[in-house]
Amino acid sequence: MSERNPRQAEDPADGQAAHNKTREDHLEHEPHDPQGHDSHDGPAADHERGAGDDNGAQVSTGSEPAGVPDTAIPELVIISGMSGAGRSTAAKCLEDLGWFVVDNLPPALIPTMVELGARSQGNVARIAVVVDVRGRRFFDNLRESLADLDARGVTRRIVFLESSDEALVRRFESVRRPHPLQGDGRIVDGIAAERELLRELRGDADLVIDTSSLNVHELRAKMDAQFAGEEEPELRATVMSFGFKYGLPVDADLVADMRFLPNPHWVPELRPFTGLNEEVASYVLNQPGAKEFLDRYAELLQLIAAGYRREGKRYVTIAVGCTGGKHRSVAMSEKLAARLAAEGVETVVVHRDMGRE
Repeated sequence: MSERNPRQAEDPADGQAAHNKTREDHLEHEPHDPQGHDSHDGPAADHERGAGDDNGAQVSTGSEPAGVPDTAIPELVIISGMSGAGRSTAAKCLEDLGWFVVDNLPPALIPTMVELGARSQGNVARIAVVVDVRGRRFFDNLRESLADLDARGVTRRIVFLESSDEALVRRFESVRRPHPLQGDGRIVDGIAAERELLRELRGDADLVIDTSSLNVHELRAKMDAQFAGEEEPELRATVMSFGFKYGLPVDADLVADMRFLPNPHWVPELRPFTGLNEEVASYVLNQPGAKEFLDRYAELLQLIAAGYRREGKRYVTIAVGCTGGKHRSVAMSEKLAARLAAEGVETVVVHRDMGRE
């Protein structure tokens, strides 16, 4: 396991409203890092109710220091995103998986950190850097560092933690902390300023995780699914069922609507069950157009996946929706994920809204 650096204990955050005060009180106070490092992750870091839903390819450079073998070049992941969206939780997860995690490293030092990792003779094989963009100069430095890494031929990945304004406000208010960019204004002013600063970085991200409705364990499960494997597949897919009445997943790359199929909710003997039930799944898949949709959408995903691979995109989130996210979307997501897995795409299935009714 690679060396682990001291990290500040993470702050609590708010998440799904269904989780109540007992867990919140349990995680209200976390021990302070004796080293005095500040994660600046806001209140979303390690609260059980809301933490915020890739394993890296071998990094190579075109201008390696003399005498440094290719196998010594570390993998690099940059973790960023909104304050309060769960950056510290994501970083802690990588630390637990054996990554060397550096919190709040100045962006100008990221290339130096990669070079030092390359000189460690394999002792620092995987590096994760948490960056907190809080000012225009800081952002410009980050952009210059990324350009420097690209010029050297270093393969790096960016994980961006996203969350809705409503969830972020709840998290900051729950711990009575100001947003780092709000100044004399309100929390929403700080959130808006940070979102604008991060707009370009979010667009460049390889993986965007929306943590609005995730608790800390669900976020860790997502990170584990992406980074825990020994070798990175060509493409990783998350197939997510959801209910339209609860809103679209903001981190979805593709969205499919299952509301063209009859709703099992109106079949009394099927209503209590979910799409994981065999009878419900059979009912959904035997409706006119269901199997045709599955076949043609799977073919479409093959075409899209080939394009993603050519463009170097390693992660895709496919959202499959119905009215409540209980029957049709769940059954179709399971079948679609099985198709993708059979075609060699490493696939994770998430049922976002199942159980909310």
